[in-house]
Amino acid sequence: MKTVWFKVDPGHSGQRLDVFLAQKETGLSRSQVKHVVEEGDVLVNSLAPRVSQKLKEGDVVELTLKPPKEAIAVAQDIPLSIVYEDEMIIVVNKPAGMVVHPAAGNPDNTLANALLFHCQNLSGIGGVIRPGIVHRLDKNTSGLIVAAKTDEAHRNLSAQFEKHEVHKTYQVLVWGDIKGDAGEIFLPVGRHATDRKKMSTKSRRGKDALTLWKVRERYGLATLLDVEIKTGRTHQIRVHLSSRGYGVIGELGIEGHQRIDAEHELGAVAQSDRSMERLD
Repeated sequence: MKTVWFKVDPGHSGQRLDVFLAQKETGLSRSQVKHVVEEGDVLVNSLAPRVSQKLKEGDVVELTLKPPKEAIAVAQDIPLSIVYEDEMIIVVNKPAGMVVHPAAGNPDNTLANALLFHCQNLSGIGGVIRPGIVHRLDKNTSGLIVAAKTDEAHRNLSAQFEKHEVHKTYQVLVWGDIKGDAGEIFLPVGRHATDRKKMSTKSRRGKDALTLWKVRERYGLATLLDVEIKTGRTHQIRVHLSSRGYGVIGELGIEGHQRIDAEHELGAVAQSDRSMERLD
């Protein structure tokens, strides 16, 4: 548990409490601030505030950050699309809409729950939340996930990912007819300045990120791309393509486009430099 204090300066006088805290380096969004206020983990001048309270110059805001409650993955009978399996690893095609492992807001019905039911035993290195999980894909991204059945396989696969020996290619459907047949985007990616749930290329603390893209097929109003990321920043593909004016179909679009259902708007394929059958 950690407690931090903020003193309101003249530039933030009159600002709502939730907006004030969401802009600080707390990692909390406005909705998360609302939750911690309701839990009694925020005080203003030693008194319990309302989330909408307007702050004044000189106010002292006290925030207690509690460690998240750890979820535990339990076996659930959920169908899996298995691409490859042996005694050491399993490769599955994760559908869009499925979370990889339990987390806040997604305690069950995850890929980890399904793997525990199918495999019975998985590597314990990932702990009770991520049994056998070596890497992840976003909830709305479909694609291949490799999981380790043994600790030896887990260590070996983790080393391959860390050394960038695994090549990951994504197929992405975006709005618009992209100019050119290939290109690269080199822009930093970091947390949005005011909405901590979002990522942005204009973050003051963004980290370097490189995305390579190539046109696979054109549909007039949309373009299918093969995308390779050389860095692994959160939501890197979506953020980079959006910065060029090409919104991923299935996300909130650009220039007035509405969100549409696109089950496979973002898909991933992974291939290792080494054979899957040889992990030593």
